[in-house]
Amino acid sequence: VVQLAESVGGSVHAGGSLKLSCSASTSSPFYMAWFRQLPGKEREGVAAISNTGTSRYADFLRSRFTISQVTAENTLYLQMNTLTPEDTAVYYCAADSRISGFYSVWSSRDVYKYWGQGTQVTVSS
Repeated sequence: VVQLAESVGGSVHAGGSLKLSCSASTSSPFYMAWFRQLPGKEREGVAAISNTGTSRYADFLRSRFTISQVTAENTLYLQMNTLTPEDTAVYYCAADSRISGFYSVWSSRDVYKYWGQGTQVTVSS
């Protein structure tokens, strides 16, 4: 069992930045991702990184977010820039050790076995 723990989110004004982190309880080579759930909406994929370090992003981000990892620390990051009120959501870290066809399915919540508890990000106008 892998445990994932996100850092505390936060509140920022529009245009600001936040950096989320997610610590994993194991150093296994994982596929990892960030999802978010806006109020009243389905959980959606934001960004993901493969076990070889290749990243993928949701088109709606327009290059504002960057996913990264420090494998020696078992930590995943999400740098979020130029935030807007539409980015207000609960952000979740997800991981799995095997994802077939990762680059095609990375944004589907169904392919990840392990999830963090979620962290609130609030962006005010």
